[in-house]
Amino acid sequence: MTRPHRAWRLAAAGAAAMLVLTACGGDEDGDGGDTAAEEETPTGEEEPPQAGGEECPAPPAQEGDGELVFGSLLPRTGDLAFLGPPEEAGVQLAVDEMNAAGGVLGQDVRIVWGDSGDGSPDIAPDETDKLLNAGADAILGAASSSVSVSVLDKITSANTLQMSPANTSTAFDNCDDNGYYFRTSPSDVLQGAVMADLVAQDGHSNLAILFRQEAYGQALADNVEKVFTEAGGNVVEKVPYTPEATSWTNEVQTIAAADPDAIVVIGFEETTSIVPEMISNNIGPADKQVYFVDGNLADWSAEFDPGTLQGVRGTFPGSELGAQFRDRLLEADPNLEDFTYGPEAYDATILLGLAAIAGEDDSGATLAANLHAVSSEGTECGGFEECAGLLEDGEDIDYEGVSGPINFNQWGSPSAATIGIYEYKRDNTFENVDYIQGDIS
Repeated sequence: MTRPHRAWRLAAAGAAAMLVLTACGGDEDGDGGDTAAEEETPTGEEEPPQAGGEECPAPPAQEGDGELVFGSLLPRTGDLAFLGPPEEAGVQLAVDEMNAAGGVLGQDVRIVWGDSGDGSPDIAPDETDKLLNAGADAILGAASSSVSVSVLDKITSANTLQMSPANTSTAFDNCDDNGYYFRTSPSDVLQGAVMADLVAQDGHSNLAILFRQEAYGQALADNVEKVFTEAGGNVVEKVPYTPEATSWTNEVQTIAAADPDAIVVIGFEETTSIVPEMISNNIGPADKQVYFVDGNLADWSAEFDPGTLQGVRGTFPGSELGAQFRDRLLEADPNLEDFTYGPEAYDATILLGLAAIAGEDDSGATLAANLHAVSSEGTECGGFEECAGLLEDGEDIDYEGVSGPINFNQWGSPSAATIGIYEYKRDNTFENVDYIQGDIS
């Protein structure tokens, strides 16, 4: 089941920034992206900067010690702990492949494992100190945008690079990180536009948005509202709730009173409590068209009775996960049941290794200075061994990731990405119905 092909433009982040959205059927057996659930985090009230604007300054030159060390700040505990295994598997697979090919700078790459601990504000800063003290040249993580925001200054002030496989908040679309922050997942400028387009294409004109009031939820809600209203739609209610909330009765009743055609729910695991509240107020999936996003697009078959979510639609960043790469991730962790953000974690790790080779050094500044160079305007290559061989032969390279092509913009974010569109079946699991490619230009 696929939607018709279309290619057109939507204003997304200001008059100078345009999103080019292209539908591409969901039947390919590609080797990229994800399929599942997740994500994060606070403080995105600001209007996103316009793409194509300021150029961020490069970090000052440094010299490393010759050993490339990664620190992992991925979730092992907390609300997003289910994302840890596939992300860690992606990192481990990449490091295994680098070391099997001879390592980087003549030495094996080393990993120091930590925990972002998304449920507690104290865990990530303490774990970051541990990783920095262990000599990490780059820290991979966090998954949660709010956690990444909380440790960004600590990491970058240590002249260490931070690279997340899962942050999507627009809070990172600026130069506040001194050139030390990168991510392999796209800004929610794109997911917000695709969601707004989906709601409009489904024939709805009056939309309500219920969202976590934090960097991830606020930014995504703002982008959905912006694009939907610019397309002529009406947002009848936009209702926030705090991440610490234990009751959503007032918020749900506010939305019910507005009688929207459709409802976008931007949340995490609390979705299992929000949906029953919606049902009791006659605005559940059987009564209204409900939409989820990457934070709550999950397998809820164990949490809900059959049919509860049938017909709910959702968006999630990432192209189709091919069987070959899925098998490779299972080699790194045979117990994997979910593969969400595994491809993005793999790509982030491989890119850092290639950046070290290109710059002939492992310092955070060298990695930051070379990530753009190894991901654009060179000979296309895939996999560490092939790309490293080209670099050693003196060629410029363009690494093509398993999560899709990765070309970083001036803020260290992908300038193009794919968003999947999914629909829930009677068993409360979801299936893909389309993929939308988007460029921010």
